[in-house]
Order: sequence, then C-alpha cells, then structure tokens
Amino acid sequence: MSGVGAAVQCPRFAHDSERNFAAVLDFYGIEWQYEPTEFILAWDEQGHPSQAFRPDFYLPVYDLYIELTTLNQRLVTKKNRKVRRLRELHPDVNVKVLYQRDYLNLLVKFGLDSNGREDEWTATV
Repeated sequence: MSGVGAAVQCPRFAHDSERNFAAVLDFYGIEWQYEPTEFILAWDEQGHPSQAFRPDFYLPVYDLYIELTTLNQRLVTKKNRKVRRLRELHPDVNVKVLYQRDYLNLLVKFGLDSNGREDEWTATV
C-alpha cells in the first residue's frame, strides 16, 4: 500500500500513529509505502526464517525505511535490537527509528494532536 497521488485503498494501519504519520507525508507530497519489505534477521537450524522485521514505511524518493516506535520501553528495546541486527546484515539499507518524543513533536508541529484525547499508546508509557 502506498500514498500520495495514487488512487489506492488506504492501508489498514496497526496504530493511529502510523495513520497520522502517513497524513503528514501526504500533506507534503512525499510518496510512501506501508510495510512493503520484510527483512529476515535470523534462521533456525533448518534454514527457515525465525525472526523478521518489517519497517512501517518506505520512502522511495529518499530510499529510506522508517519505523515508528511509540510503544512502552520494553518493546522499544526489542525494536532497537531488530534495527541493529538489520543494519548488521544489510548495511546498505537506510532505516530511521522515530521514537515517542519524535512522534509527539510531529503531532504538535503539524497540529495533529488529539485535543486532550489519549492516543492508543499514551496509556502504556
């Protein structure tokens, strides 16, 4: 699934944070794809994938993958581990992690804050 200029069905985002981020990208006319690539990070003894990572967004014009991490710290640590492993296996892949503070700054900057309504992830922090 992708955005900007294409008559495509809106993807089924896992979190409101992803939907809001896609709205910012659309506003600025930045082409994006939602979870287009799965990277295998580990294999079992039989050679079957045992761990994978699928970044939330890919920005083709920038050749950049973006992972939004607006979850509790335990899950952030797990995602950071996966990103490190991805960089070890694929040093040519450009990936950026946007943390909760980055996401909150985007909400404020672009007027997408929820006017006092809790987002789905603020209660977990």
